[in-house]
Amino acid sequence: MESQLVMHSGGCHCRKVRWHVRAPTSVIAWKCNCSDCSMRGNIHFVVPRERFDLLGDSEEFLTTYTFGTHTAKHTFCKVCGITSFYTPRSNPDGIAVTLSCLDPGTLSHAEIRHADGKNWEKFFEESGIASESKFCSTQ
Repeated sequence: MESQLVMHSGGCHCRKVRWHVRAPTSVIAWKCNCSDCSMRGNIHFVVPRERFDLLGDSEEFLTTYTFGTHTAKHTFCKVCGITSFYTPRSNPDGIAVTLSCLDPGTLSHAEIRHADGKNWEKFFEESGIASESKFCSTQ
């Protein structure tokens, strides 16, 4: 899904955590059924880490939860509890941005795909999600 890259803004509910992310205006987002994502209702898209910037003093309001392999780093706001982004197990070199935490106005389309987190190894191998945190020559 190709479209031009724009600067999106977003963050948590209380606005203590704010960020910018350079991503297409049209994204592929993943609705995961793993134990963590399904409880949070998380739908996210993945970008290379270099395209994501925390703003101001956001870092001081973040804390991290890990489980299982401890590869994924589920960051969330210490004040309001919202996970507006995190480091996903599928893309430890990237950032998963929570779709609903984007400020309105810059996203034109999101294609929602199913991520089978309950059968993670098979999903990872078959989905191609690992490539989403890699830079393409046109990006």
